[in-house]
Amino acid sequence: MKQLTMRSSALVFALGGILFLGACHKKQPPPPPPPPPPPAAPTASLTASPDTVDKGQSTTLTWQTSNATDVSIDGIGAVQPSGTQQVTPAESTTYTLNAKGAGGTQSATARVTVNAPPPPPAPTTTSSMTDEQMFAQNVKDIYFDYDKSDMRGDQQSVIQADAAFLQQHPNMSFTVEGHCDERGSTEYNLALGDSRASAVKNALVAAGVSADRVKTTSLGKERPFCTESNESCWQQNRRGHFVYSK
Repeated sequence: MKQLTMRSSALVFALGGILFLGACHKKQPPPPPPPPPPPAAPTASLTASPDTVDKGQSTTLTWQTSNATDVSIDGIGAVQPSGTQQVTPAESTTYTLNAKGAGGTQSATARVTVNAPPPPPAPTTTSSMTDEQMFAQNVKDIYFDYDKSDMRGDQQSVIQADAAFLQQHPNMSFTVEGHCDERGSTEYNLALGDSRASAVKNALVAAGVSADRVKTTSLGKERPFCTESNESCWQQNRRGHFVYSK
């Protein structure tokens, strides 16, 4: 009886050992798979060719995107992921492309410069001045030294400018008046005034003005431009004065 009990105990012990060993060698479950990588971010590019145009001319926009499901260009609207389109901007414009996808948003820009047209030429206006007004504005008197009728050096450029204007207006006729200051007799100054008027005419003719357009006369000291008795005033009266002939 005792021997049977010992055998039963050994059998129970052996079964327990087998169960223990089986529990120790049970397989572990495999680790979970790694998470999927995040979606790729979109890429975008946009160019304009040419990027400078005159007003009224067109340019071509070219764009490319990747990883984008929604593509649009400001001022144009939704477009294909890649493509081209012709545009005619009225003024300098920056075009902006927006590309959206699962991985985010990307944008690109292209600047088109529009040259403004040159201003229209100013309308040609005809002069409203009469010939007499133009004559008075452009033909300058010639001044002389005291008791002299020869042309002064500082008056050479004046007589040349007078001659140039008169040659440009061959229809104008005129008289050169010889004037003197108040000193000296009436007869003397009439003769001196005549010499001064002739000197002006001769200089004009030498510069190319037709002699038959030029009349001369002497007023001596009878019609002074200034009536004060001083050198400043006398200098104003010693002149060859131009008078337009209507």
